[in-house]
Amino acid sequence: MTKIAVIGGGYWGSNLIRVFFQLNSLSTICDKNPETLKKYHTQYPDVRKTINPEEIFKDKSIDGVVIATPPATHFQLAKDVLLNHKHVFVEKPLALSVNEGKELISISENNKKILMVGHLLQYHSAVLELKKLIDSNELGKIQYIYSNRLNIGKIRTEENILWSFAPHDISVILMLLNEFPETIYATGGNYLQIKITDVTLTTMDFASGVKSHIFVSWLHPFKEQKLVIIGDKKMAVFDDMSEEKLFLYPHKIEWIDRIPIASKAKAEVVPFKMEEPLKAECSHFIECIEKGLKPKTDGHEALRVLRVLESCQESLNNPRQLTSSTNSYSVHKSSYVDENVLIGENTKIWHFCHILKNSKIGRNCHIGQNVVIGPEATVGNDCKIQNNVSIYKGVTLEDEVFCGPSMVFTNVLNPRSAIPRMKELKQTLVKKGATIGANATIVCGNTIGNYAFVGAGAVVTDDVADYALVAGVPARRIGWMCECGEKLKSPGKTSVCPQDYLICPQDYLICPSCKKKYKKTKTGNIERNQ
Repeated sequence: MTKIAVIGGGYWGSNLIRVFFQLNSLSTICDKNPETLKKYHTQYPDVRKTINPEEIFKDKSIDGVVIATPPATHFQLAKDVLLNHKHVFVEKPLALSVNEGKELISISENNKKILMVGHLLQYHSAVLELKKLIDSNELGKIQYIYSNRLNIGKIRTEENILWSFAPHDISVILMLLNEFPETIYATGGNYLQIKITDVTLTTMDFASGVKSHIFVSWLHPFKEQKLVIIGDKKMAVFDDMSEEKLFLYPHKIEWIDRIPIASKAKAEVVPFKMEEPLKAECSHFIECIEKGLKPKTDGHEALRVLRVLESCQESLNNPRQLTSSTNSYSVHKSSYVDENVLIGENTKIWHFCHILKNSKIGRNCHIGQNVVIGPEATVGNDCKIQNNVSIYKGVTLEDEVFCGPSMVFTNVLNPRSAIPRMKELKQTLVKKGATIGANATIVCGNTIGNYAFVGAGAVVTDDVADYALVAGVPARRIGWMCECGEKLKSPGKTSVCPQDYLICPQDYLICPSCKKKYKKTKTGNIERNQ
């Protein structure tokens, strides 16, 4: 009897444990959480439990290992299993890169061990029946495929929706068409977590003329899993949420007076014998081990899916940026703008600038000569950045910030040429309306307050308060500034405080130009008197 160990007893792992137990093959359950193992002790008292995968790797009685852990762990666990000369079944995705997938295939082939991937839909009875309909030309020439996988279900924090949901749909479309796409591109949105995509739409174009769309989301009001196949004879729908599962629509498109007119027909339920897909998949893994067969969803099939996923991720990371004359901003021909840069309307970028990837520049900005922005820097609306300024990763400018000629931002406190320190970046924030004078230096990790004014040549080594006027090396506060850019004065008889407003008897300052008033606060700073 083939003995199987399952690593990972979470949501999907519990289903795999159940099925392999029903198939009389479950030998060991492994999970890092002791509480999870306690639950399984009640359900499967005679099955061995462990928190240590090494016990499974070293157990010569175990023939195959099933990995149902988070995707980021798949590669290393699968590699360890194969290097310990055991067959492995990895839940989708096989790994998180094509190179990792290639390495697992190489190890499995060198050690003559089975590498199988959990692309469940390829074991679904309705999908297999759909494949028969396509191959028998029942649908005619396939023109278009649309797949969606939508839910308000479990939201991951490790992998995004593309890697979590889309492998099933990619796998089944490649299987149905027996063709690899020529063009792949994807778009998506991050709504719940800044670095985790919640919704994606993937397009694949094939040499045969077929175009496919895959829409996946875990931020959807209801659960829906459908696969729509459009042929020039008939249309088919696989609806995994429906009891009947598979439908044929013998719709026809008739041309009348050179105009296409749809002639609708009633849906026909396609009969087939239903088997639990997961049971069929697990049985197939056992059969491949016992008979030395090549799995239907082997490493090479999984690698094709990884190629699509990796291309989709690259497309998500670098969406196409329009550079035609219809842009509402202008970039001098001597300047260069990387992919995945957002630039607001009416912004002007002058000579010899470089805007690096994943940077954002707002509306109505003026970017002077020889300016570098990015990567991943943010510039707000209505900012002016004068010549010879570099705004590095970690620097954020809010709206209406002025950066004088040749002023300097840093982003690492203790740089060394031979020691990489990009993971030690310190964030610098320049708040709304602030001015930084020519040749000033802003040491990273500090905040320049709203409407603050940094004098020319100053070296800022600490936070600068709202409205503060600072100068010197290191910079020290020497006064206060109005929002309009004038130095504030005391309203006393002399109209100007002798040194600093703190020694003046009045409890507020006034702008001699626009007459705005600013009141003193208990912390020693000032704020606008509304």
